Formats: sequence, C-alpha cells, structure tokens
Amino acid sequence: MYHIFVPMIKAILLLGPPAIGKSPLGKLLEKAGFRGRRCFHFDFGANLRRIAASFEGVAAGDRKNDEFSLRERAVILDSLASGALLEDENFLIAEKILDRFVKEKGVGPHDVVVMNGLPRHAGQARDLKRIVDMRAVIYLTGPAAVIADRIRLNTGGDRSGRDDDSAGAVEKRLAVFEERTLPLLEYYARHDVPVVSISVGTYTKAEEMLAEFERRLK
Repeated sequence: MYHIFVPMIKAILLLGPPAIGKSPLGKLLEKAGFRGRRCFHFDFGANLRRIAASFEGVAAGDRKNDEFSLRERAVILDSLASGALLEDENFLIAEKILDRFVKEKGVGPHDVVVMNGLPRHAGQARDLKRIVDMRAVIYLTGPAAVIADRIRLNTGGDRSGRDDDSAGAVEKRLAVFEERTLPLLEYYARHDVPVVSISVGTYTKAEEMLAEFERRLK
C-alpha cells in the first residue's frame, strides 16, 4: 500500500476549460502567495509530461527506487497521447506524481498547493479527500470564442510549444471538461468548499483573476 502526506495538504483547486488562464494564475499564486501562506503551483499535466520524458531510453527497474511499473508507464504515455483521464483504478499514479511534487518542493503543513489538472473528475476528488484538504475552488469560465482567442493570441503567455491546441484537440478537451470535470463544481459545493466563479475575457490577466478571487472569497 502506498502511504503519503502526513499532515494533509492544504489546497486550492483551479478549474476551467483549456487556455482560460489556470496556469498563469497558478504561477502568480506561487510567486505572490495567498494570505501570508506560501503557495506551490502543481500543474498535473506538466508534471505528467516531465515524468513521461524521463522514461525515454530507460527500462523499468534500471533506476534506483523507480516509482512507476511498466503498466503505469503505459498508462501515463496513453493518457498523454489520447488525452484520456486517469480513472479510479489508476489513481495511484496521480498520487505518486503529487507525492513526488510535494517532496521535491518541500511543501509544509502551513503551505498551500494550487491544484491545476487534478482532480479532473469526481472519482479523483473522492480519492484525494483522504490526503488533500481542499480549501477553495476557483472556477475560471468563458465562452468558446474567448478560449479560441486566448490560444491564438497566447494571452496568458503559456501556450508556446503546445501540441494540443489544434482546433480538433481543443474541441475534444472541451467536451471532456463539460462531461467529466464540470460536475466537480457541484461535488465541492456539496462538501461545503467555497466555489468562486470568475468570468474571463480574451485579455483578462492573472493579476485581475487573483484580485477578484481575493475580493470575493469569504
């Protein structure tokens, strides 16, 4: 059994469709902190890509204390290639990746992890509940036209080198978001976690998002 995280992680979840500004906001929170607490931006997709890159040319078992089995490596690579979510039976992979991040960053009991890309569905949220104390959800929302413009103009400065921003890929990710991820708003509202919705426009900056969040969070 894989045991981690004592004490529980305090966290804020960034939720929203592709290119709406989650990563720029996460990076700003990491730089500025929140209400006197240090923040660490956990971009699950970026960490997944970094770990997948470390597999190249290295067989399982070749590295000391390798965390990921051959099956887990295959799941990670398939998730990146197809955009598939990690389902409940593969949650241990996400747990290991979060554990690695927390240890590498030296996250302490009074720090806040800004979760971006995890959880992405209710099953992951239920599994995270035993190790993560979710304090708030920031829901960044905007129409499809705004998302397209933010990608085209790289408003947030975080789209360079992305190979998943084609029209077809974004459309697929939007469909998955609406079907699987959006219900997290109801999930966290039922569990008395404050949900702050922020409307995002084409040129909305992370500083504006953070200011609105701080203003509206009770």
